[in-house]
Order: sequence, then structure tokens, then C-alpha cells
Amino acid sequence: MIAYLVGKIKFLFEDSCILLVNGVGYKVFINERTRKNLNVNQEVEFFTYTAVREDSITLYGLENQNDYELFTKLITVSGIGARTALNILSKISSRDLALAIHQKNVNTLTTLPGVGKKSAQRLILELKEKISAESLTDSNSDDAEWKMPTVSKQNALEEAAEALTALGYTNLEISEVLKKAKKSMTTEEIVKLALKELNRF
Repeated sequence: MIAYLVGKIKFLFEDSCILLVNGVGYKVFINERTRKNLNVNQEVEFFTYTAVREDSITLYGLENQNDYELFTKLITVSGIGARTALNILSKISSRDLALAIHQKNVNTLTTLPGVGKKSAQRLILELKEKISAESLTDSNSDDAEWKMPTVSKQNALEEAAEALTALGYTNLEISEVLKKAKKSMTTEEIVKLALKELNRF
């Protein structure tokens, strides 16, 4: 399985590119957002998903690890193929997609290409437990969109509670974990602590 490629863009097409790696050209399918940021002769790197069928081997390229992880989860959902998953990630950021799923936001999901009401409900049902809410506050992420902004310490507990409510946790669950937060902690630190505790169960 080809999982990662680093090379130079040799040719660009509407939905794909030829990536030259050590003298070998790989055809990599990419989404619209990625395509707009590429130029011929540009040095790039992709996380790649290799789809193997009886009559073909197809490579799909993702710009970062967050997109790659969401892509691999999206294609496990019935009715969501690789092309649809790629197009979905062209229209919405990794963070916003994860939030929409955790918030059970059908309206947002149905605005995405290839996603109707039934598909949106399947996304929520099948991925809500697979996509870790804790990743939304991963400060080590290469994708800045996944970082949760820090607010003033005075309102840290209230803001943390609102964030956890938006992620679908109950008031009882939230109140229990917030008791463990220290007064000096920021909103981001409180949310990280809460999600760590909540994800134990």
C-alpha cells in the first residue's frame, strides 16, 4: 500500500495530478481545494490512500493527516465512495466536518456534495463514535483549523461547558468532569481534561 508520497508536480488535471517521485510518475486524485493550491514543478507531499480493485489501482491524495484520517473514516460509511469523500473535504474543513458530525448537524452535512439527508444521518450514526472529539483540541496538529481558541480565564469554565455541550455531552457528564478542573486552567486545558475523562467510558 502506498501511504505517503513526496515529489514534484509534473502535470495537473482537473481532478488529479501526475506526481514525479524518483523518476516515476504517480497519478494522484485530489480535491478541488488542493488543486487550486498546486502548480506545475511544485514540490509537494501527500498522504495517500490506495484503492485496489480487480481492474485498477487508484491513489487519492490528502494534504494533511487530519484530512487523511477523516477520508479513511468517510469511505467506511455506506454510500460514501472515495470520490465523494474527497469532494466533501474540498468543501468543508476537517474541524468543521468533525463538529457537524458530533453536533448531529444534518443541515450542514446535506450541503456537502453527494450527501443527502439519509447519507447525513448515516455519517452521524456511524462516525460519531469513531471520530475522537479530543482531536479537535490537538495543539500538536499541523492543521491550525483543528485548534480550539483560548478565551479569558474568567469565563473558562462556562466556555468549556458550552464547547462540551456542542459536542453532545449531557449536563450531568459535563458538571462531573468540570469539578476536576483547576482555577488556573484555560478553556482549552479544561476541554482537553474533560474529553480525556469522558473518553474513558
